[in-house]
Amino acid sequence: MMYQGTNISVNVDADGIAEFCYNAAGSVNKFDRQTISEFDAATQAIAADSSIKGVVVYSAKPAFIVGADITEFTSMFTAPDAEVLAWIKASADVFDRFEDLHVPTIAAINGVALGGGFEMALVCDFRIAESHAQVGLPEVKLGLMPGFGGTVRLPRIIGADTALDWMTTGSNKKAAKALSDGAIDAVVSADALMSTAKAMLHDALAGKLDWQDRKQTKLSPLSLSKNEMTMSFSTAKGMVFAKVGKHYPAPHMMVNTVEASATLGRKEAMSLENKGFLTLAKTDAAKAQIGVFLADQVVKAKGKKMSKQTSKVIQQNAVLGAGIMGGGIAYQGAVKGIPTVMKDINNEALELGLSTAAGILEKGMQRGKVNAKTMAATLNNITPTLEYSAITNADLIIEAVVENPKIKAMVLAETETHIADDAILTSNTSTISINQLANALHKPARFCGMHFFNPVHRMPLVEIIRGEHTSDETIAAVVATTLKMGKTPIVVNDCPGFLVNRVLFPYFAGFSRLVLDGADFVAVDKVMEKQFGWPMGPAFLLDVVGIDTADHAAGVMADGIPERMQKLDNDPVTLMYNAQRLGQKNGLGFYDHGKDKRGRPNKTPAPIAIDMIAEHAAPKTEFSSEEIIARLMIPMANESIRCLEEGIVGSAAEADMALLYGIGFPPFRGGIFRYIETMGLANFVELADKYAHLGAIYQISDGVREMAAAGKSYFTA
Repeated sequence: MMYQGTNISVNVDADGIAEFCYNAAGSVNKFDRQTISEFDAATQAIAADSSIKGVVVYSAKPAFIVGADITEFTSMFTAPDAEVLAWIKASADVFDRFEDLHVPTIAAINGVALGGGFEMALVCDFRIAESHAQVGLPEVKLGLMPGFGGTVRLPRIIGADTALDWMTTGSNKKAAKALSDGAIDAVVSADALMSTAKAMLHDALAGKLDWQDRKQTKLSPLSLSKNEMTMSFSTAKGMVFAKVGKHYPAPHMMVNTVEASATLGRKEAMSLENKGFLTLAKTDAAKAQIGVFLADQVVKAKGKKMSKQTSKVIQQNAVLGAGIMGGGIAYQGAVKGIPTVMKDINNEALELGLSTAAGILEKGMQRGKVNAKTMAATLNNITPTLEYSAITNADLIIEAVVENPKIKAMVLAETETHIADDAILTSNTSTISINQLANALHKPARFCGMHFFNPVHRMPLVEIIRGEHTSDETIAAVVATTLKMGKTPIVVNDCPGFLVNRVLFPYFAGFSRLVLDGADFVAVDKVMEKQFGWPMGPAFLLDVVGIDTADHAAGVMADGIPERMQKLDNDPVTLMYNAQRLGQKNGLGFYDHGKDKRGRPNKTPAPIAIDMIAEHAAPKTEFSSEEIIARLMIPMANESIRCLEEGIVGSAAEADMALLYGIGFPPFRGGIFRYIETMGLANFVELADKYAHLGAIYQISDGVREMAAAGKSYFTA
């Protein structure tokens, strides 16, 4: 054994080939400080041995290297700039030293090689992958850019245009795509990976493969003319801005860094990458996106742990209430292989439910993501029925009828008499108390909420609502089924609106109050979309949700939390509802909705809506972007804090992911708690106090005031 560390070992075979093996003490190979230190020591051991003829880098685990240990490295990002830059350079220098070995090198990639893992492969002269491998540089998803030479090497290997597409999207590439793009040199079966890698090394040693030229290409400037560079980088900048706008600095930094280093050698180019990485590591966007990644890990781990606690296997679903929502829920189970009965009381609703599922599949086929076999299998998994007798064998029943407590309670009570004793009953309610609905049941222990978001096939979140009588077994089984359906479950405790709608409606109330104070709803939408980063502003969102749905839900919230959520007099939402302006569903709301010449949905501010609001609002007033954001976001933040303090949601991480996955909270802000903490708790308290005179939804809790005074964090509390 030439070198033996905790995570890396090097053995030399009879032909003088050094077998450089990643085999971490943990479950996966990743670059942490220990591994980078061993990487350097192993490299120096190889460099010092003149008998070594070549190096093959491989993994003893199912995956090559999954990337850098972000949980360890993020603690470094808070250090002074000079200290962080020195660490980045020292780490990147280790990769350079391996690249400078005076023998041919090859990476034998199995499983995934992502981020730093793929950068390890890029420092090798050749790369070979097994057929199911995936590679990529996904750092952009964390608000960062490659830091171990990815921005320098990948453009020189596959060209600047393709490399920038890889890096700015952060998408994983399958082996076949990586081969066609030139990022790897061969694809073989898993059992031939090592033997073929060594054969390529022997070909290099025999002069059949020019490894010195490969090495030199990565040390040299990009081979682009001045005109080619101008066109390439101008196009890349335009595409990046069109895709991500101004809120995500990482892809812009990548393009600028590759452009600036195009005429430079490796040393100077690496210096630019080091500095660019440092700049990004210090941004709020990186902190937020890393926070999203870590919060997602918390939610996934919690879901997996809960799902393992169930002994019940859900083999058949039933959905009560067809239509668009019921059809979407039925589709989601069926497409994941769960046979689903869809019951309603009339054929028209069943036809709508089936057409909803078929429409989703047809769009998937048009985009090349669904084939005829999947479409047929999915539709065959959905059984429409008018009879209760068809659901007697269902293991999980999801009630999705109209959002009316009396109707829901009646349907649930009737359903309970037709299902097996161990079947689980759930309600897809968005606001109605689970405890209230449970009063209609004989077995409330097997009942909980299962709140899907519309459109079901696109929205990742399912809120699972625990009632006071819901059993742990019920929750575990529903969590397991939600995961099987391809959704992210977040368990919350019962209250009006649960988590997502409870914090959304104060946001809507802030909007309504602002409009009544003279704000232009079009201007408010523009600020919340372009400045804050929501996918749609509050007026447009209300139109999409449905004005009737929003007005009804606001009433439920007012009844449930009267001290903060009483409806405003002349609330613009109620004005729209009373005028039967229901939003997109009838084309009339804050906006008039239609289609352009290509058949795509469009909207224009509705003069009738503007005039209707003006009758009850203060004279038109210009509000700054900062004030618009504050007046809408403080109520949402306050209610989120109360939900955490009351134990409605288990952690700040879960609250952040619920809003990201449920209502599209801007990822570059990291979620509502990350947004509060980025602002600083003391600053948030000061800002909220400035608007406290506007009403209860602006008044902060004693808990947040105490946390701010003590300098505490919601992510360590």
